[in-house]
Amino acid sequence: MRPDLAAGADDGTLFLSTYGQPLGAARLAEIVRDAVKDSGIGKKGACHMFRHTMATLMLENGADVRFIQAMLGHADLKSTELYTQVSIKALKAVHTATHPARPITRAGVDGGAALSNTTDRQALFDALDREAQDDDA
Repeated sequence: MRPDLAAGADDGTLFLSTYGQPLGAARLAEIVRDAVKDSGIGKKGACHMFRHTMATLMLENGADVRFIQAMLGHADLKSTELYTQVSIKALKAVHTATHPARPITRAGVDGGAALSNTTDRQALFDALDREAQDDDA
């Protein structure tokens, strides 16, 4: 259908209306806002929500903030810092949950008592290694 609508020279327009005309930013935002609402995720937003989510997830997965800055087209790194704040919150949560100085507990065993002996800790780490290998297979 698009080849029929995009007759003539390619001017680089990505989204076309049913009449083959460029879709305006306001109409595109309306379509996305309605789709987000209809999805039932309980969040408000439109195109910028996807931009923010992409940047946040890339940072959380290890992308350098300078690459995110370039991708988003921010002239000033301060504009990109909003995304690093969200990422820092996630980093703090992971740090708190996984820091080696935090006691390891056995959920559901002995009321979640700390794994104090080396055998218990090694058994837990071995089980985690097996689980990771199973996920890779």
